[in-house]
Amino acid sequence: MSTFPVILNELKQQKYAPIYFLHGEEPFFIDKVSKFIEDNVLDEAEKGFNQTIIYGRDANVDDIILSARRPPMMAPFQVIIVKEAQQLKRIEEFEKYFNQPLETTILVICHKYKKADKRKKYLKSAMAKGVVFESSKLYESQIPKWIHDYVATKGMSINPKSTVLLSEFLGNDLQKISNEIDKLKLIINDNREITPEIIEENIGISKDFNVFELQKALAFKDAFKAFQITKFFGENSKNHPIFQTLPALARFFNLVLTIQYSKNKNPKELSRLIGVNPFFMNDYMHASRAYSAMKVTEIIHEIKIADLKSKGVDSGYLPEKEILKELIYKILN
Repeated sequence: MSTFPVILNELKQQKYAPIYFLHGEEPFFIDKVSKFIEDNVLDEAEKGFNQTIIYGRDANVDDIILSARRPPMMAPFQVIIVKEAQQLKRIEEFEKYFNQPLETTILVICHKYKKADKRKKYLKSAMAKGVVFESSKLYESQIPKWIHDYVATKGMSINPKSTVLLSEFLGNDLQKISNEIDKLKLIINDNREITPEIIEENIGISKDFNVFELQKALAFKDAFKAFQITKFFGENSKNHPIFQTLPALARFFNLVLTIQYSKNKNPKELSRLIGVNPFFMNDYMHASRAYSAMKVTEIIHEIKIADLKSKGVDSGYLPEKEILKELIYKILN
């Protein structure tokens, strides 16, 4: 199966396949491929007679096949894009067309939010005669690198702290992240670095009060800073909900524990082992020295208890800000 960069590169070289079956849980890549085909294969004059957008809920497979078998009019190709194809009934009936697709038709099927069954014959036929692309969700640990690479495609640069700020604040919604980066490109000059200050000014993410800075304060046992950030989170719970803060702290201390039990203490090699940008390794290394392995194990246990309390288990009706404050106190004492 093809990858997203390979597909885009071939499309840019005008190497077209008769079938593009795009499926999977991450809609961002599916939308990017279909949009590129929609915008670039035909010119504006050719699109009037030769480009059709169909929605799965309003269509049936037989009608789509009938349209796909028509030759183009005064153009080298006709383009048919089936959006929301996961709503199509009897999608397996595409097999008869996939076995003998028309070379002058580019049929794009966008099957979003879930994987198609790769064991089915119709998908194997599509793979044999065209392009099948599975668009998978990225892991949280992959988001900062994706942000870095996406920013580079826009002719800008971004430092590691800024990638973490964006990923922590925006989560793994690639469309939302790309929208914010696209806005920044309109605001700042090309070839300029996206810094925490620019993010704070234009997106509203505080460069000083975020989960990354909370982890740093805990690593260096800076109680004043840690409780400052905790207070800020409590007053801005909409942007800093406890259900996002606790998993980030759990991941941080789990990685600290991994470092403590690792025989290799080289920061560069450890950064590869635990999947952390070398820029941040000083915080992890300092925490591994500031806390004993037994204490880190206790901290991870306390985070789990705080998580249960935030879900109403043995919480005594404590508000979220008090649960987090109690947790930070236990970590530092």
